[in-house]
Amino acid sequence: MSISLRALSQEQKQQFQEQGYLIVKSLFTTEQLTEIEETFEQISHQTIPGYFEPSLELEETDPLKRYPRVMHPHRFNETAKKYMLHAPVLDILADLYEEEALAAQSMFYYKPPGSRGQALHQDNFYLQVEPGNCIAAWTAVDAANEENGGLLIVPKTNDYDIVCPDLADSNESFTTHYVKPPKDEKVVPAIMDKGDVLFFNGNLIHGSYRNKTKDQFRRAFICHYANESASKISHFYKPLYRADGTPIELEDNTDGGPCGVEFENVYPH
Repeated sequence: MSISLRALSQEQKQQFQEQGYLIVKSLFTTEQLTEIEETFEQISHQTIPGYFEPSLELEETDPLKRYPRVMHPHRFNETAKKYMLHAPVLDILADLYEEEALAAQSMFYYKPPGSRGQALHQDNFYLQVEPGNCIAAWTAVDAANEENGGLLIVPKTNDYDIVCPDLADSNESFTTHYVKPPKDEKVVPAIMDKGDVLFFNGNLIHGSYRNKTKDQFRRAFICHYANESASKISHFYKPLYRADGTPIELEDNTDGGPCGVEFENVYPH
């Protein structure tokens, strides 16, 4: 018996199941994107201990020190929490999970000109959602492409086991972990327009390019979710939230960790 879908076509769901990812066009309106942009522009001039700790020194040479990623903005900002629980996103997640989704994490990446990318990795290495898996919803606040540091994905690695990562190249990646893709699978760019959302499975190998432009930010609002039937998650992502904003606690999965660890010698957390 086929399950009734809220938002996706059967073809879209099949692509996610087979390829491990799906891009949904224009899931955020211009007005919603403007609200997100204005919110994180305001945050970019602040220091929020534990969540956003930029270096505001004018002579700073590493653009990621001035514009590090914002971790868990939903914990201190209501706009971030609202869009982490964005109904169109949750409807698609319900189609993909075949049950309701629980929101576990939010992040915002400024990805300024010249900044390093993030080496290939797997999200559920960090979140450790059990049973089930995490799914990411990666929203392009700016158009994302090969020049400005768009996302890289390795299709069909959604069934690839979670592996212990190797050490990444600190010249190209601001995080330490690197997962080598299988030799028979190719890395491809996820080309996205402003307002598109890329959904991908927690085992899918993915990363990002360096931003090679001189004048373009590549901003992205990224959230991670767990299936409602999950019983465990790493404590870094607790509490989780239902669609109505109600917090929910799962058991600790002690094997998890923060979502990527920065190179301390070049990019202190």
